[in-house]
Amino acid sequence: MFTNSGEGLNAISSGKVDVGSFGTAAPLTFISKGTDFVIFGGQQTEGHGIVALPEKAKELTDLNSFKGKTVATVRLATGDVIFRAALSEAGIDWKNELTINELDSPAAVLEAVKKGSVDAGIVWTPFIKLGEKQGLEIVKYSGELVKMHTCCRQVALSTKIKENKEDFVRFTAALIKAYKFYVENQDETVDIIAKYAKVDKDIIKQETYGGHIHSIPDPDKNGVVRFWELINKSGYINSDLNIEDFIDTSIYKLALEDVLKEYPDDAVYKKLKADFKE
Repeated sequence: MFTNSGEGLNAISSGKVDVGSFGTAAPLTFISKGTDFVIFGGQQTEGHGIVALPEKAKELTDLNSFKGKTVATVRLATGDVIFRAALSEAGIDWKNELTINELDSPAAVLEAVKKGSVDAGIVWTPFIKLGEKQGLEIVKYSGELVKMHTCCRQVALSTKIKENKEDFVRFTAALIKAYKFYVENQDETVDIIAKYAKVDKDIIKQETYGGHIHSIPDPDKNGVVRFWELINKSGYINSDLNIEDFIDTSIYKLALEDVLKEYPDDAVYKKLKADFKE
């Protein structure tokens, strides 16, 4: 477990772990700086949000209302990039027209919002609902700013994949089977998540199946490319790399084929194949 994506990606880069799932912004930023990462699978789509105290939330009616405000965020978090990109698209200079405070964790963001030291904060699940339980209001979900944007992607060093591709295929096949379980067994899925996320089960249920986050194993190449364009346009990074060179869809394709050989008539897996093809 890592506090933020930067810590986890440093562990992958140094060889301490083989694979990890981290928000799209972080691996793309590392890639832009020369790290030999490959995105080969998906895990999460959307799942971030902006929270504020009720009196502050009333003021934050649209993106223009963030001008002059102070917003807490976690550096390299997907929601951070989506927010800055949305501001840029709206013609707002986020570097000069508001203040963005980068904190170390979503928990620190919630504390800053509750204390009133910032006007709003950007966090991800389950911290969105945790904040709401603690008296904050949800101002906006990230999917309202950029619909179906990618978040957590499966990331590894390209050298690790070249050395043990079959291991990554089997790993991805397990994730595909886990996806089917997640779709068809909601209560059991919540029970499993609760073993790892020390949060009330009702919050886990709301966050997991509330429609503002989607756990999909597909690498979503088009979505990553779109995110790459957003992260550059927003001024978060500046890179002319061809990001498609750092996305490997073959692992997912092989894993899905293996699963379909085992369960050729399964509707969930057939839908994943159709979505992947699209």
